[in-house]
Parts: sequence; structure tokens; C-alpha cells
Amino acid sequence: MSEGLNVIGQPMCRHLLSKGMFVSGTLNPSQDDGHMSDGYCWCNQTQGQRGPDGGFVDRTECNAARTCFASRIM
Repeated sequence: MSEGLNVIGQPMCRHLLSKGMFVSGTLNPSQDDGHMSDGYCWCNQTQGQRGPDGGFVDRTECNAARTCFASRIM
């Protein structure tokens, strides 16, 4: 594992999108291999930096404790 790699050990919301998903082709924002280190994420439901619940969107904030969270696992 690389030094400084931010590993998220929690399930990610299916509505969380990241620039790196389109640039690097990595579909899971929790598997940051260095291409998504810009930190820019947005919610697919709102198309903005705040989720439907009004909270900010990022890899750590979009978790199961939020009312708008939807698991990637179906």
C-alpha cells in the first residue's frame, strides 16, 4: 500500500460520484489509487456538493448514518 493513500473502510453510498470515476475508470470512490486525490465528489441525486439531506458530500461523510444513504450492495 502506498504512503499517504486514503483508505476508506466503510461502505460507500451508491449516489456518491467522483471525478476519478470518469478519469481513471475506478467505479468505487473508496478505492482511491491516487487518481482521485483531488477530493472532488458530488451526489448523483442532487448533482451538487450537498446531498438530499443538506449535508456535504465526500468519501467520509456519505455513510450509513445519513438518511439519504443507499448501499452499493443490492
